[in-house]
This record gives sequence, C-alpha cells and structure tokens, in this order.
Amino acid sequence: MKPIGKPAAIVAVIGPIQSVLGWVIAGSLWAGYDPVYQTISDLAADQSPVKWIMSSFFILGGTLSLIGAVYARTLAMPGRVALFASGLCTYGLTIFPTPLAGHSDMHRLFAITSFVLSAGWPLLAMRRDKSAPFIIRPLASLVGTAAQATLALWFLMVWADTTTTNIGVWERVVTTSQSLYVSVVVLTIYMSQQKRKNNS
Repeated sequence: MKPIGKPAAIVAVIGPIQSVLGWVIAGSLWAGYDPVYQTISDLAADQSPVKWIMSSFFILGGTLSLIGAVYARTLAMPGRVALFASGLCTYGLTIFPTPLAGHSDMHRLFAITSFVLSAGWPLLAMRRDKSAPFIIRPLASLVGTAAQATLALWFLMVWADTTTTNIGVWERVVTTSQSLYVSVVVLTIYMSQQKRKNNS
C-alpha cells in the first residue's frame, strides 16, 4: 500500500480554505448578492461582475482535486479516479457557466456529476486490508459515504425546488462538507504514516 504523497497533504490543507475564500471574497465584492438565496455558481455567471474572480477559484479548486487524486496513493484506485473526475467536472462547470436567469444544461450536468462523485468517492476509495488506515476501512467508508450522500441528495432536492429561498446556504454546507471530508481523510492518513515513519 503506497503512502500519501506530500503534495496531496498540502492541497488537503489549501482545499477547504480556498473553497470558502472564493465565494466569500467574490460575494463581498458584488453589491446586492444574496448568499442565502443565490448559488456559488451565480458568482461565476456571465453576467456576474465578479465572474473571473469566482471562476479562478473554481479552476484552482479543480486543480487541487486533480493533484490530490494523483498523490493520495493510499486510497483505492477507483476512489482516486472519482476524485480526479470530480476535479475535471469543476473545470466543466466553469467552462459552461450558469446564467443568472434560466439555467445551463451543461453546467447542471457537470455540477450534479461533481456532487455525486464528491459524495461517493469514500466508498470507492475503501480498502478491506486490515493494515489499511481505519478511516478508509469499510465501516468508516460506509459512514462517510452515507453522510456525504445524504447532504448531496438533500441539496439536489432543494436545488430542484423552484420555491426554495435558501439554496445558497445548503450549497455552501454541502461544498464545505465535501471539501473538508477529503482533507480529513488525506491528512489523517498522511500524519499517521509520517508518525510511523519517524518512529521506525
């Protein structure tokens, strides 16, 4: 079982921070933007005055996902592929922005796929080997996947409801949770491996 590479640990620290900073900075620079009702994607819409700021953070986030997937070598390969594909989807939803009025089918396709992959990767990254870190063993992987999938499905139901008034809040809860979970898994494994390495 290969160890977590240092680049994966670095992006695991940066990932959740840049994710939150992106929509906080972009949202604060757009007078009249409502983070409770409006989505993060609205910040990167063609009509948005902060399009390039939010789009840059999207691209950064996607790139960090790709790096993490390549160097998180302790995870089972299907889980790494899911994380890599999720990063590519982030590029896709940036290339095909959502309009402020109406919607983009391509944006929705990439966004929904990203949410699904980001919820399901723990199950795909699971290792049954008894020597595997506890956080990617079957029980932890099942619990993590169930929690992330529940949040993602709840958000998608809220997103589909045209009468909802707090979609922005739910999207931020889900995206932050998904980003943090990846970081917790990667950093937990990395620090455990480094501790064993130093003690040997």
